[in-house]
Amino acid sequence: MSETSLKGIIPEEFAPITDRDLSNLDADIAAVAALGQGATNVEMFTIPIYMCAISSLQGTHEINSKDTDYYKGRVWPGMSTTPGAILTPNQQAYNDIFSVFIQEMLHLQLAANLTAVLGVTPKFFNGTTLENLEGGWECYGPSNTVIPHVIDLQDTKNATSVKVNLDELNNDQVTLFMAIEQPHDLARQNIKPDKLDKYFPAVPFAGWTKNSTEADLPLFGSIGWMYNSLLKYLTIEYTDGEILWQKMFDPANISKQRDLFNVCSPSHPKAEYPLMFAEIKSKDAFWALLEAIDIVEGIIDQGEGGVGNLIHLVRNHIKEHFSDKLAKAASNANDVQIVFQPDAAALQADYPSYNASGQATGDSADGDARSKGDKVTHWERFDKLNSLLPNLTTWSQWFAAGNTWKASDLTNSDYDPTTAPQNIPSPQDVASALNDLTTSSKSELSQVVTGAIAGINSVLTQSWGDAKVDFPYPSMAGSGDRMSFYWAVFGEAPDISKGLPKLHPKKLYHACQSLNYTEPDDPSIDLGVYHTCRGSNSCKAQGGCGFAQSTGGGGGCGSMRTTNAKLHAGCGNPIKNDKYTAPNDNKCGSFGGCAVPISASQLYPENGTMELDDVLGGATQPLADIQFKVGDSVYDTAWTAYSTVMKANKKDPGKPPSTNALRTALPPST
Repeated sequence: MSETSLKGIIPEEFAPITDRDLSNLDADIAAVAALGQGATNVEMFTIPIYMCAISSLQGTHEINSKDTDYYKGRVWPGMSTTPGAILTPNQQAYNDIFSVFIQEMLHLQLAANLTAVLGVTPKFFNGTTLENLEGGWECYGPSNTVIPHVIDLQDTKNATSVKVNLDELNNDQVTLFMAIEQPHDLARQNIKPDKLDKYFPAVPFAGWTKNSTEADLPLFGSIGWMYNSLLKYLTIEYTDGEILWQKMFDPANISKQRDLFNVCSPSHPKAEYPLMFAEIKSKDAFWALLEAIDIVEGIIDQGEGGVGNLIHLVRNHIKEHFSDKLAKAASNANDVQIVFQPDAAALQADYPSYNASGQATGDSADGDARSKGDKVTHWERFDKLNSLLPNLTTWSQWFAAGNTWKASDLTNSDYDPTTAPQNIPSPQDVASALNDLTTSSKSELSQVVTGAIAGINSVLTQSWGDAKVDFPYPSMAGSGDRMSFYWAVFGEAPDISKGLPKLHPKKLYHACQSLNYTEPDDPSIDLGVYHTCRGSNSCKAQGGCGFAQSTGGGGGCGSMRTTNAKLHAGCGNPIKNDKYTAPNDNKCGSFGGCAVPISASQLYPENGTMELDDVLGGATQPLADIQFKVGDSVYDTAWTAYSTVMKANKKDPGKPPSTNALRTALPPST
């Protein structure tokens, strides 16, 4: 049997690399750094592509939250999760992809944590192999065929015509998803025999130097083989008797990890994965490495499955090398091990559903989708989509059938026009705005989506480099809203490859329509600050919507201020008699709210006091306080703040403009 035909076959025994000369150490460290960033890239790459497919499913959703009823009877473009055993094809497909989408966020966190504990700060924005320096995702495109770091689809037997691009949920996309998440053996079988030499590289990598980066990584053929290569490098033993993990692991880096899923707080009371390592906690190198191996096994077991033997071989080798501690059960071939499944009761407690009156329903739509879906691998969930495809309805099909938006599309049986809030656009106003936007610039609205994702990634990079920066959970939710909105307007995928306008350091950017301190006659919305979500707005005067933040700033989230930066993102109870920063009036970067441009339907969920800062004149003392109460319009409050600052600087703010179509159509942030 030829050497090529054997490439990628999982060995029956682990063959450790021993007695390696220390002159190779710098190159090996560079390889681990590249593999850590490459693994982060692979997990990050999946998020927009799955988000786009889920957003392409035609449907609407309610916007409900605790003790809030002012949106009763209203629905907004884009689907959401649905609990229960009897679901429509669209609902089932949405739930299945949603469960994978959330788990990819977990995998992104896990890959980044593995990278961080080895002294390498993972990159998520500007400078990865996925994006250009303006935040455009060049890894997607109508002619692209390479799944980053994994495989060129042109080398496969079953996906040569499939492109690596954002698209609706269709046959090609499901084929793409299954190619991403293939179990190792199946991925190997699907590669053309004459192309095997390009894949499944041996460790150490040929030609690798201390100056090599993730851009120089070979293609691995499967995600499992990529993680196997990482573990193989980490177990290289040198002539001094130490392995590479011992040389790179520093207990001081443990604090650089992040865990969105298992941290507990009043609004997130239970760990979602109580049996699974989501961070490396041990300061002892041996135990820490076993935890790292468990993290890798969790990623593979949940996602692709099928390379469990590789993991167990590595684990057994480490146990024999260091100690005889810790026994571990073998994984099943298909079902995800219990240890790597989320706890259903925890999900219900952490993500309760509310009805249109703001009362808890006693279940969790998100939790139901995740606890059911996460029992099997990502590949299996995508395989199941094939049977649903003939019965799905996407936005492109909906528009192709001659549909346009009507007021009745945006209400349900609970809607009562006599009791509905009068300070937000009516269903007819929103329908008309959605129809009007179909003639607007696709490139500008694509930048709305690109900006939302950039907000996530810029903060993620900061988060793994600075323990004081919170995980940008609301940015992730907001990016999905923007993607769904684009589909509901145009019936096609946005182009997020072009990037964003460059920000000028001396320009005072503004949060929304006609809130421009330096050019008050300009009625536009500033493209440079689309969706500067909480904690990710890079400068003053960019803070947006109704999630009022403390005048102390930071990226902590919740309907109001949270006093503990370690609280779960999305958590925190209102603190009465405290002051908050006004929309469009945050005094510094990361202070303020989110969701630029401000939706005309955004209303405040609490009462409170806002402190106005002179962001135009630069005065160090606050100008005044303004009150806001439940149900107040966020844009009206922003206009009051803007006008006060303008008048304090002897400038005429003019009159509030008529709401434009974009702000009318945008759903409120939740």
